[in-house]
Amino acid sequence: MRTLIKNATIINEDKQFKGDVLIEDEFITEVGEGIDKPADKTIDASGKILIPGMIDDQVHFREPGLTQKAEIKTESRAAVAGGITSYMEMPNTIPQATTIDLLEDKYKRANEVSLANYSFYMGTTNKNLDELLKIDQKKICGVKIFMGSSTGDMVVDDEKALEKTFEEVKTLIATHCENDPMIGENAKKYRAKYGENVPIECHPDIRSREACYKSSSYAKSLADKYGTRLHILHISSKEELDLFRNDIPMKEKHVTSEACIHHMWFSREDYKEKGTHIKWNPAVKEREDAEAILQAVNDDRIDVIATDHAPHTLEEKDNTYFKAPSGGPLVQHALPALFEFWKQGKLTLEKIVRKTSHNVADMFSIEKRGYIKPGYYADLVLIDPEKPLTVSKDNLLYKCGWSPFEGTTFQCSIDKTFVNGYLAWDNGQIHDQQLGKRLTFNR
Repeated sequence: MRTLIKNATIINEDKQFKGDVLIEDEFITEVGEGIDKPADKTIDASGKILIPGMIDDQVHFREPGLTQKAEIKTESRAAVAGGITSYMEMPNTIPQATTIDLLEDKYKRANEVSLANYSFYMGTTNKNLDELLKIDQKKICGVKIFMGSSTGDMVVDDEKALEKTFEEVKTLIATHCENDPMIGENAKKYRAKYGENVPIECHPDIRSREACYKSSSYAKSLADKYGTRLHILHISSKEELDLFRNDIPMKEKHVTSEACIHHMWFSREDYKEKGTHIKWNPAVKEREDAEAILQAVNDDRIDVIATDHAPHTLEEKDNTYFKAPSGGPLVQHALPALFEFWKQGKLTLEKIVRKTSHNVADMFSIEKRGYIKPGYYADLVLIDPEKPLTVSKDNLLYKCGWSPFEGTTFQCSIDKTFVNGYLAWDNGQIHDQQLGKRLTFNR
């Protein structure tokens, strides 16, 4: 099968140019101007923007064990509709993916149903170091440590176990950083004041910036001590940004960081309208934090952008503060939100591609993905910069059936998504005759 994309504005490796891309079966075979070769399908992409597919390094697809919220099948389709061609999924399922066998069960399921390409993190506990040391680095994206509790309560709170993990695990370690004792003290204070009816606006005070910084700085100190390859997820406060460097190339960093869409888009004033629908861990904080995070994306202290897609049912979310779980669905609207920042002059197209694709591929050493280059898999997204998208329940593909972006109109929309050369999303239609592949890593 040969597909020729003509006249696109191509964004790749910090350059922007008008050109064509030839795809043969799964791979890109030619990139340039005036490609004139016979093709089974020719797409005129005039006026559209062609980028490598987003690689989302943090999602929760809830399978197995929590499939009332989401499934690999449903969420991978929503991801592809949102221009995400590959994802890395977290271990806090039921059972928790804390052994090689349990992890491989998730790979088997993804192989049967995932429309996007996939990888899965191994989870850590206070007692599973032996399993972590069995990881084949070429086949698994990394290890996840919850240094603060979130959905599923997988927190690793034994300091000796943490030290051993940082010392001995040789693959990338990704951390959720919040200090539980500080959060517990804050929660006690607010409970004493409000009982069970704590206002959602207090969330950033309970899961505070101090709790984030204390945990993130501790993780970094362990990584510095042992030379660990550490990746700190979902930075949510301006103070944490001081932990990261931008004076060396990303490939030389041993500590990297991630920003999520919601921590750049929403802020404390949005709790009034959105309520628990924007309750995340770590918490959405002040407008100045959101602006500082966006600035750190621009100045390269923050290396990648992800979603932390983490659905719950509406019934679960529409609850009192302590009962409503944290997390929300985001994969279908991450790229439209980032392109909105572009329209507002806050991000360049080159920076969006660097942080959602190139850097993720480089950071994890993903084989043959993340760039528009001959010999690479044809994971490609065509963006229509002039076709608005209004988010409504009618056009959501999430199993949970809701979005924190409902009612928002984005100025750009996802026109087409290719996964391994296969046109999986075409102008509002899902095609799922060909499934995604397991990511492999050049380590």
